[in-house]
Amino acid sequence: MSFLRRSREDPVDDDDLTIPWSPDDEFEPPRRSFLARHWGKMLLAFVVAFALLLGWLIYTAPLGRALEPLTEPSLVLLDVEGEPIARRGNYKEAPVSIAELPKYVPAALLAIEDRRFYSHWGIDPQGIARALFTNAKAGGVQQGGSTLTQQLAKTSFLSSERSLKRKLQEVIIAFYLESRLTKDEILSRYLSSVYFGEGAYGIRAAARTYFDRSPSELTVGQAAMLAGLVKAPSSLAPSRHLRRAQEREKVVLQAMVDFGALTAEQARNVGLARYTPGREAVPTGSYFADWVLPQARAGVDTAQYGDITVATTLDPEMQKLAEKAVRDTLAGYKGLNVTQAALVAMRPDGRVVAMVGGTDYNESSFNRAAQALRQPGSSFKLFVYLAALRAGATTSTIVEDEPLVIGDWAPKNDENKYRGPISLATAFAASSNVAAVRLTQQVGVSAVRAEARRLGITPPLSNYEALALGTSGVPLVELTAAYAALAAGRYPIKAYGLANTQGPGLVGQIRGAVSALRPWPEREPMLQLLNSAVARGTGKDATLPIPTYGKTGTTQNHRDALFVGFAGDLVVGVWVGNDDNSPMGSSVVGGTVPARLWKRFMTAALTREGVLRPNAPPPRTTLDEIGELLGGEVAGEVVDAVGDAVSDVVEGVSGDPPEPGAPPEEPQ
Repeated sequence: MSFLRRSREDPVDDDDLTIPWSPDDEFEPPRRSFLARHWGKMLLAFVVAFALLLGWLIYTAPLGRALEPLTEPSLVLLDVEGEPIARRGNYKEAPVSIAELPKYVPAALLAIEDRRFYSHWGIDPQGIARALFTNAKAGGVQQGGSTLTQQLAKTSFLSSERSLKRKLQEVIIAFYLESRLTKDEILSRYLSSVYFGEGAYGIRAAARTYFDRSPSELTVGQAAMLAGLVKAPSSLAPSRHLRRAQEREKVVLQAMVDFGALTAEQARNVGLARYTPGREAVPTGSYFADWVLPQARAGVDTAQYGDITVATTLDPEMQKLAEKAVRDTLAGYKGLNVTQAALVAMRPDGRVVAMVGGTDYNESSFNRAAQALRQPGSSFKLFVYLAALRAGATTSTIVEDEPLVIGDWAPKNDENKYRGPISLATAFAASSNVAAVRLTQQVGVSAVRAEARRLGITPPLSNYEALALGTSGVPLVELTAAYAALAAGRYPIKAYGLANTQGPGLVGQIRGAVSALRPWPEREPMLQLLNSAVARGTGKDATLPIPTYGKTGTTQNHRDALFVGFAGDLVVGVWVGNDDNSPMGSSVVGGTVPARLWKRFMTAALTREGVLRPNAPPPRTTLDEIGELLGGEVAGEVVDAVGDAVSDVVEGVSGDPPEPGAPPEEPQ
């Protein structure tokens, strides 16, 4: 010990003495690091986490996902004649195998996207470093460092989110794919699923879309062009940007030379690829197509490759007639601020044969026939009168047509015209507002709401008496289907657009069959009311030479005007108005523009079907005969007065209206 080596001459200080350690003394060893103390636990945690990650990958990242059909594949909607009317969704064909492709097809992709594909193990450190250097030199992103395996991991298993977490997931899945698949299997999956633009996923779909051939038939130039699209498929698609695509093709050809897939002479002899579309040009949408698409996706097996065809109920000739009727009618009322219209035509069972959701789909795809919740006005009185009939009223029941005040609200008739005590038949034909509100008071708002629900109206409805005047928004297609119930003799009727179904599925069919057997005593008197509203009421401008049923509707300040009705085998609803909800001209009411549009379409449609004869005169009624007897300038006014006064007598003379769909009567 050092203290024993002191010289004898050195004085010894007690404080300098160091006491040697004794075995009896307590010993405290130096503290170990956290890693040294917990390495076992950390290793166990890592193993557990890795096992959980592996299990998650096996469960959520099936190796065949890239080969599966798309979740929203391409649907081609067909009309009743089998012609395509719209195509929506993405296009993917069956997977390809590297073995079936010419060697230059995968070589083109590897040359421009991942030259070290066959030597790296999922990620390419050299590629990442090269991309970082190139991007730093260029001052922006010019080159990516992801391998094809990483791209496959991203497109098949991950979202497009750009975050560090997603990048780490991408690397982990890339390692997983490399450990479970061969290089050729990874490349096959990539070529079978990568996006090439124009909705085409996979090289088989891309080859058909751009060149109308299979991948095995691709030329070197075409293979180079497709490989070049992967970088920016939308901006390089040859269908829209052929020159850009060809410039990119040249870049890929040079890359193939550098990669050793082509000689310089071979590259010079390659002709630039040309766009040769292999799929028929079909519109992406229409008002009807947009409406029926959810039904189509729900009603067909979408786990298929290629274009899936779906037959619809659209009648192309009916659709043309509907569009022409809308166009020609609105052209005659340009000075009345009528800028938009909608029309729905369906069979009594709900099968939609024509739909016009606006004046121009290209300008506005908003479907005013199906999406708009516009007030139906007096056309909603259908449910008021059905509720009254269900409560025991008849068409001859008397209701007061006098001014009415409910709290702060005083409903008014059009032109403030009141008739005193009148029958339900006269009230309905004249579209008396105060009579409808009084009936609603008598039966209760809940009863009116119940009738609307019974006939298939689904939006929220007011709890106040004003509901009787159609103050709650309703889609035109639902309102038209409600009127279809009266034509069919059963309820509810649900509008549908798929040809391979008979309405709303099996359950709906069973309910419909049961409904057809259910007594509906209110239907016959309601048909009388609907017929009288056209024959001598507000809907006179819609009169056809066959039994016609319908009701007008006009909302406050002439913001909406409607006519909904049926004749023959067609039920049609018409709405006119403005998207900004601005008032139309004061002469635009349900009985003018909408009724005339309705008649224009129905005349053309029913003539085409042979139900109407060209230029057939309208049916003669008892009131027509009275008018002829009176003659003179006052005939019209006198006939209206007589009609109001003797409505019940007239109904007794005329008898019940013919059943909807009955053949036309011969003119007298």
